[in-house]
Amino acid sequence: MNQEFREELKELVQKQGGPCVSIFMPTFRAGTEVQQNPIRLKNLLRESEQQLVSLGARQPEARELLGPAHGLLADGNFWRRQADGLAVFIASDVFRTYSLPIHFDELSVVTDRFHVKPLLRVLAEDDRFLVLALSQKELRLLECTRFGVSVVELEGVPKSMDEALKYDDPQRQLQFHTGTQGRGGGKRSAMFHGQGVGVDDTKSNIWRYCLMIDDGLHSLLREERAPLILAGVDYLLPIYREANGYAHLVETCITGNPDVLSADELHARAWEIVQPLFKQGQEEAMAKYLRLAGTGLASGDVREIVPAAVFGRVESVFLPVGKQIWGSFDAQQNEVTLHPEVQPGDQDLLDLAAIQTFTNGGAVYVVEPEHIPNKQSAAAVFRY
Repeated sequence: MNQEFREELKELVQKQGGPCVSIFMPTFRAGTEVQQNPIRLKNLLRESEQQLVSLGARQPEARELLGPAHGLLADGNFWRRQADGLAVFIASDVFRTYSLPIHFDELSVVTDRFHVKPLLRVLAEDDRFLVLALSQKELRLLECTRFGVSVVELEGVPKSMDEALKYDDPQRQLQFHTGTQGRGGGKRSAMFHGQGVGVDDTKSNIWRYCLMIDDGLHSLLREERAPLILAGVDYLLPIYREANGYAHLVETCITGNPDVLSADELHARAWEIVQPLFKQGQEEAMAKYLRLAGTGLASGDVREIVPAAVFGRVESVFLPVGKQIWGSFDAQQNEVTLHPEVQPGDQDLLDLAAIQTFTNGGAVYVVEPEHIPNKQSAAAVFRY
């Protein structure tokens, strides 16, 4: 899921030539507030239409461009699948929506390129994590940021042990040996063989269930690097850990029956586990920057960071939240132009560095301005 988002985001960033409409809004999942969701979007579409007209579009053209988004207003299924925030991107050949576990402020932007700045926190390396809530009766995969949580729709993954074993072939699943290569570069450590009906029947069923979950999650987690926290009762967790092949499974677990915990409760408990890990990763990246500063393998100059990010050279980058540096980047000339104030055709170069670092597999750390190494406007470590 992360790789697909990377590729789509890269396409959005590369899209130029307007008009490009970018809409962000908070969404509610339950309660009477859910009725506000389509109303908010309707108001933002009206605002976008006014912006399009002010930029020279005729009103019928503006309405036609926004037509696909207007089609969402009465789509009950769409609104039932919301998380904490909704992002909508519209152009003549683009219509994409993203329901994300982050609260957005209401915003409509119409320019000659898509505005992606509100996604910056979603891309941060020290922000995303996953929770796998595992029980015999129910399986849930949660995608989280520090701000919120959304339930991942699972395809090709059993939702319960009954569902897993209904179509399972026991002989295929039980032939398993120590050291088998798992998904994502991990190692499955256990060896387990069927012992016949009776003594180990329950354990063998659980083992097969866990193997099927891990196999089913392979396509979803193939390109992921986010830490994964397990939630489950004591006897299930070690069995799943043996079956797991995901390389970024966290050692500490959420113990107890996850079926009695809401997504928000699981998110809160998982955040207590991953927050120290995120802090450690950020501190290691910062130490590496300070060690390499002045060697050519690190820089605090935006004019060096932006080209390096675009061409995939940035390993990690520290960027200040709430700050912009306006200008442009000419990829053919490999030249960055800075402006003290925004000019027509400009973009926030810090956003450009963040998006390009993310889409090229680098780490993005969004911090308060005073926490940028050496008090600079940005700081990056280069791969080469």
